[in-house]
Amino acid sequence: MFNNWSELLPTIQKAFGALGKSNPKMVKAYMALGEAAAENEVLDAKTRELISIAVAITTRCDGCIAAHTDAAIKAGASREEVAATLATAISLNAGAAYIYSLRTLEAYDSLKN
Repeated sequence: MFNNWSELLPTIQKAFGALGKSNPKMVKAYMALGEAAAENEVLDAKTRELISIAVAITTRCDGCIAAHTDAAIKAGASREEVAATLATAISLNAGAAYIYSLRTLEAYDSLKN
């Protein structure tokens, strides 16, 4: 097992609260970002959480994976929907690696001359 997810999530929540006590304005602003994203209700909670999981994968954030997977489950996401979300994240990362490979070759050609 990569992580003990059922222990990681409460650990992160506790640490999040501790940081919030030392920097309440920052945490308030951070929380306002999520609230603002949900405000227009164009995307339902499940869709927002599935997008958040894909972003968590591409940014390699275990805390984000735990928090948004938990929220996706609570919003009614199925394992199949999460797996499809992961496939999208994987394809995006592969695409990004391809594009940055092209940039590397461009840098090589530019620097070689």
